[in-house]
Amino acid sequence: MTTPPAVTGSALAPNYHPLPVTLATGEGSWVTDTAGRRYLDLLAGYSALNFGHRHPALVAAAQAQLDRLTLTSRAFDHELLEPFAQALVGLVGPLLTGTSHLVLPMNTGAEAVETALKAARKWGYEVRGVPADRATVVVAEGNFHGRTTTIVSFSSDPDARRGFGPFTPGFVTVPYGDARRLAAAVDETTVAVLLEPVQGEQGVVVPPLDYLAAARRVCDDAGVLLVADEIQSGLGRSGATLASERFDVRPDVVTLGKALGGGILPVSAVVGRADVLEVLTAGTHGSTFGGNPLACAVGLAVIDLLTPGTLQARARALGERVGDRLDVLVDDGLLTDVRTIGLWAGVDIAPSSPGGPASGRELCERLLRRGVLAKDTHGGTNRLAPPLTIDPADLDTGLDRLADALTGP
Repeated sequence: MTTPPAVTGSALAPNYHPLPVTLATGEGSWVTDTAGRRYLDLLAGYSALNFGHRHPALVAAAQAQLDRLTLTSRAFDHELLEPFAQALVGLVGPLLTGTSHLVLPMNTGAEAVETALKAARKWGYEVRGVPADRATVVVAEGNFHGRTTTIVSFSSDPDARRGFGPFTPGFVTVPYGDARRLAAAVDETTVAVLLEPVQGEQGVVVPPLDYLAAARRVCDDAGVLLVADEIQSGLGRSGATLASERFDVRPDVVTLGKALGGGILPVSAVVGRADVLEVLTAGTHGSTFGGNPLACAVGLAVIDLLTPGTLQARARALGERVGDRLDVLVDDGLLTDVRTIGLWAGVDIAPSSPGGPASGRELCERLLRRGVLAKDTHGGTNRLAPPLTIDPADLDTGLDRLADALTGP
């Protein structure tokens, strides 16, 4: 037998540059590293941990299902698949256009977006009558919908694109928040407009209040689909079940992920008008693990947590608290700008501030030394996305430590 060569460094591909901390346990809004030090988690897995680490109801649902059945593949039905779909339609369907809705379960957010794109194209050919292989989708600059080859084809982030061509055609990019440019981009080949109601990865960029409504009108006038990517913004983060609600807009199709798996396993789904999703017939699309019994058990428990609406209301109230605190930091010259919606904030550092951090990464490192976890993006911006279940006192602690980190190492 040949002895494999010894690994002298990390065996991981270097596609991430994490902060220097190794986490071992977590509960609620707190995690503990391998040395026993505790940290307040103000990132919550990019909204995947909306309900905190190891929420008792979600852990119980997963543990119970582990003793029963974990996977069948979609070659067979299982007893939780239809209940999961019905529950998700019950939660999200009333927030969409149309009177009849379907669910297509997948695993990751990128898979959900890819699925929505395929459905929109096929609907465009079969229903809208776009000539074969001519379908286009209008997207926005600054978008983040995943990192598959198709999705990075319409990314405006050079790091996401460089070295990964040739790129998939069929996408028209317009400035985010510019309804006039969006309207001008829609033509006879357009099948859908794909937007994040709030651009999370870009730094929690909230569009003008009338932007999504204008996009809705453009789609209605042209007879094309409005697809909302709510993988980060959805399921309570914005202070509503869908961020689209905050703008009084109903999409035709929505992609969900992250929080749908409760921070326990990857669960995603496309929910949309039945006349759109029914174009994906047997053999046209699929997933071995999509809608597996374990995913459905956790997903059902997540829907149970969201159905009363108390977590959404809590996110909105705590978000106002965060906004008030962050506005003071802007007034004090410690931040240059703040954007908040629900329990979600993007903050831009002031590099010229005396003693302030020179970059978003440096601010994260300062916070780490103070026992707080956060994440930078695009150089000078940091995102805050605490669990929706965070204790108000813990939230104040995190904001106190943020203020302190903005003034010294």
